Amino acid sequence: MTPPQEGFLPFRDYRTWYRITGSLESGKLPMVVAHGGPGCTHDYVDSFKDIAALDGRAVIHYDQLGNGNSTRLPEKGPDFWTVALFLEELDAVLSHLAIQDRYAFLGQSWGGMLGAEHAVLRPKGLKALVIANSPANMHTWVSEANRLRRDLPAEIQAILLRHEEAGTLSDPEYIAASRVFYDRHVCRLTPWPAEVARTFAIMDEDSTVYRNMNGPTEFHVIGTMRDWTIEDRLHLIEAPTLLISGRHDEATPEVVRPYREKVPDIRAIVFENSSHMPHVEEKDACLGAVSEFLRVYD
Repeated sequence: MTPPQEGFLPFRDYRTWYRITGSLESGKLPMVVAHGGPGCTHDYVDSFKDIAALDGRAVIHYDQLGNGNSTRLPEKGPDFWTVALFLEELDAVLSHLAIQDRYAFLGQSWGGMLGAEHAVLRPKGLKALVIANSPANMHTWVSEANRLRRDLPAEIQAILLRHEEAGTLSDPEYIAASRVFYDRHVCRLTPWPAEVARTFAIMDEDSTVYRNMNGPTEFHVIGTMRDWTIEDRLHLIEAPTLLISGRHDEATPEVVRPYREKVPDIRAIVFENSSHMPHVEEKDACLGAVSEFLRVYD
């Protein structure tokens, strides 16, 4: 197989890092993978690169602006970090790689929200869409996350509430209590795989994007995305779509329901032994399902 190629593309006054696994000359539909957050890195969704070996297609990862290997901008505030910014960046990636006329897109969590925003614009080159573990409405996401939170041990709930009321959200006790939720509903593997731990370690270094757009945790959403929804636009998606979620996912059945009901051409898979990351929790089954879905459109 062709050795992976890494590079940077110019975006506005900055640089966006990308990596191609496999060959863009294979004739197979290339797949762009977008990480979640907003504010994570490509590391935790790195496993999707193995699809290149499964069926010969090129798999493109990139770190969204402000994250990972791309230009970090810790001085930028909430007005800078917008859906429009990341849509513009995605277009720049597609154009730089000259795949804008024919590609698949896989977005995980926030990446799937970005993918839906991209798909409702009906880009002609989008031939297949994978939405993995993504909300369609942040109010529903927060409601369901807090429903799951109420099932945590009472002492953990008390710690979370005490620090949220005090505003001490960076306190190690709050972070440790949050991890109890994450171990149930984000990644159930113990210990976390190295690539998952790496993403969270990088976010600990620089949480600019996540803090501004989401907030301090998955269930305490106070950033600029807190009122985001795409529910009333999902009928505009023309691309055939695969919806992925886990049985123990923070993206609960209610969270992903709008996609199932409103995207015209959609099929859904629930991974029974996974939470928010089937691509690591049930890696072989998840990658196999994505590969099988995409082959129809090669």
